[in-house]
Amino acid sequence: MTLPFAPTVLALTLAIFAAFIIGVSKTSVGGIATLAVGIFAQLMPAKESTAAVLLLLIIGDVIGVWTYHKHADWGLLKKLLPSVLPGIALGALFVRFVPDVGLKTFIGVILVVMLVLQLISRRKPVIDDGVKTMHPAATIGTGVAAGFTTMTANAAGPVMSLYLLAARVDKTRFLGTGAYYYLIINLTKVPFSAALGLFHVSTLWLTLILLPAVLLGTWLGRILIKKVSQLWFERLTLAATAIAAISLLL
Repeated sequence: MTLPFAPTVLALTLAIFAAFIIGVSKTSVGGIATLAVGIFAQLMPAKESTAAVLLLLIIGDVIGVWTYHKHADWGLLKKLLPSVLPGIALGALFVRFVPDVGLKTFIGVILVVMLVLQLISRRKPVIDDGVKTMHPAATIGTGVAAGFTTMTANAAGPVMSLYLLAARVDKTRFLGTGAYYYLIINLTKVPFSAALGLFHVSTLWLTLILLPAVLLGTWLGRILIKKVSQLWFERLTLAATAIAAISLLL
């Protein structure tokens, strides 16, 4: 059995921790998954790491859908999903031709801009029943950005998080909608990643080894989210997005 990186104690510990973070993110605060992306990018070549992370994300997505499927907002999903595929295709082209460092910096800048806009928009009062109608341009832009960032750096989480926060959805609808959204787009990415030759036997072995850590993370995430208020859920999501943006820039 071979692994896609040197199987030292430190490397395996970091990989297990990153897989655990992915599990937690799928059933609680989604933005923190980007931290796991950064860890894997340090252990493996950046492009190959996206395939390894993708398989772990899909496992977490399945658990997320199973846990929160009753709370999904299909109205939001139907608006967002059509613009994701062009973003994924554009991201695949960038992965093929653009250096890793340039991609990460570009995505980090996108997240910083979106975070600033989110903080500004949250000064406005909530309208109607608390759910804000998003402008079609914002919805299309989010879909394309999510498709692009998920293909290039598995970083759709922060993009989607900012959109759902801007739409003022509560935490259960946030998690239910996000669970289906991430599962659909991550499954869509599989043939693109395969066509780029990013899946290897060693990556499949790594996924099997890290599977228990992902499952443990999803279990703990379900417990934690019950203890977090809506206000702190939003604050933690914004903080996780900020950390994700900084980690990509650095």
